[in-house]
Amino acid sequence: MERKMMVDYIIIGTGPAGAVIAKTLSDDKKSSVLLLEAGENNDKDKPIRDSTYAPSLEEHFYPKYFWQGEGAPQEGLDDRAFEWTTGRLLGGGSSINGEQYVRPTSAAFREWAKLLGPLWSPKRAILRFKKLEKYNGRSNNRLSRGYRGRIDIRQAPKNPTTMANKLVAAIEQATGYDEILDYNDPRTPLGPFKCWQLYQNPDGTRENSSRAFLSSDIMRPNGLGVNKRKLNVFFNSTVLRVLFLDNRANGVEFLKEGTRMRAFARRKVIISAGINSPQLLMLSGIGPAKLLQQAGIPVVYDNPHVGRNLRNHTLNFASFSTNPSDHALPSNDPNALYTGGAFLPDPIGKNPSRRAVQLIGMAGDGMLNIAILFLRPKSHGSIQIQNRDPLKIVLADEGFLANPDDLESVKNVYKIYIKEIAAQLEAIDPSYRLVSPTLDEIDDDSRLEEFIKQNFDHNHHQQGSLRMAPLKRGGVVDRRGRVHGVRDLIVADASIIPFTVDGNTSAAAFLIGYTIARQIKMQAKNRRRIANLYKDHEE
Repeated sequence: MERKMMVDYIIIGTGPAGAVIAKTLSDDKKSSVLLLEAGENNDKDKPIRDSTYAPSLEEHFYPKYFWQGEGAPQEGLDDRAFEWTTGRLLGGGSSINGEQYVRPTSAAFREWAKLLGPLWSPKRAILRFKKLEKYNGRSNNRLSRGYRGRIDIRQAPKNPTTMANKLVAAIEQATGYDEILDYNDPRTPLGPFKCWQLYQNPDGTRENSSRAFLSSDIMRPNGLGVNKRKLNVFFNSTVLRVLFLDNRANGVEFLKEGTRMRAFARRKVIISAGINSPQLLMLSGIGPAKLLQQAGIPVVYDNPHVGRNLRNHTLNFASFSTNPSDHALPSNDPNALYTGGAFLPDPIGKNPSRRAVQLIGMAGDGMLNIAILFLRPKSHGSIQIQNRDPLKIVLADEGFLANPDDLESVKNVYKIYIKEIAAQLEAIDPSYRLVSPTLDEIDDDSRLEEFIKQNFDHNHHQQGSLRMAPLKRGGVVDRRGRVHGVRDLIVADASIIPFTVDGNTSAAAFLIGYTIARQIKMQAKNRRRIANLYKDHEE
């Protein structure tokens, strides 16, 4: 059975970008918006609401909340395979991530602006972040932070533990970088810190895109907008493909609880489906023509760049014994989640003013674990559909360590940063000793390589597979998210990031959604003004 409906805008996905776009476009109470979510509203579930679940949600992949799948074996990691999944619930990835709020640095935005123009300049990006965030924390540069936005950001803990103090002191002494108060202050992007900034409400519960932008003042529990807002959120609605009339996107086909439906858009179709966005484009006929033809999909626009620039940060760990008297988190604030951290440049001195390494203190089972993220990988992978079945998982090859420079970079983090942090931490308190990898492994190049490969873990920081860039420079969308080669189709999520962000990806996704939503509204306003001028002239 098939049913149809007509609205102004159709948005696919309720993650950071999709939710903010839906709220922004429906603010005028005139524009009708259909927001499609494949999952359910689980905001009241304890694992989603309770922040203490955050570090383990991605690890355990509760089937209730995730798309289930596995990526291609990684040649650079002895053919190990990792999960290929994201949140399938209201809020998307923001409902199941580790809650770390990290803006891309000004250096990252300068790269964006050089490629895409002033819309993505550091100055304009910071102004938009200020509009989005409600910062509950300290900063030496309060003018760079927002305090009246809809996204609650908590700096935690208020009183760092002895373990965090020791770790940060060791990182200071090991690296020469002084402790910083606010790593999202554009003036202090580098250094160790005791308090993370988290997507949390003041009471420590999770803040996600749905609680921020689809809250009770925006949407009723049944998905309908409140106070004459023309918003309708469909849950359990899996989009199959975008529909076209000639080369204009005019609707979508989707399954809603087993019923095949079509909805049509007068103005725009907007894809904000995260790692699923490339698949949707290809199923809709936009992608490498040869691949689409092999799958029996009519080609709407041949773009070989679709799915070709997939990137992710690397993830490894170093583990230390601890002092049994030290606690990782304050007893009165388990929602603080992390025990200090740092943002640092490449350890061998390349681009000393650029972030390249992220360290995260995490404790468990009597150990202090430091998560190590290399933020500027050269390796990239790809996403390909297997056939025209929209429910068939894609072939996602993340290409970890495909470029040998990335392995060298991770090795250098251990050889320079971790080795020296271990020495300084042990000098502060002899109870803290490096357990894994051992110093012998770090000093033996081949053993260190083997350790890195065998202990390599998986980040959910996928980005860039639908790169925002001119077509001739590998682009799939332009600076406003408009898909090259067709009309009225937009992609807005982390998949369009043009250069790898130097931190967690969710803040960038919120910014992308908000920026593109504002551009859509501005263009619509200009069209109305031109239409009115033309009408007045005729009269």
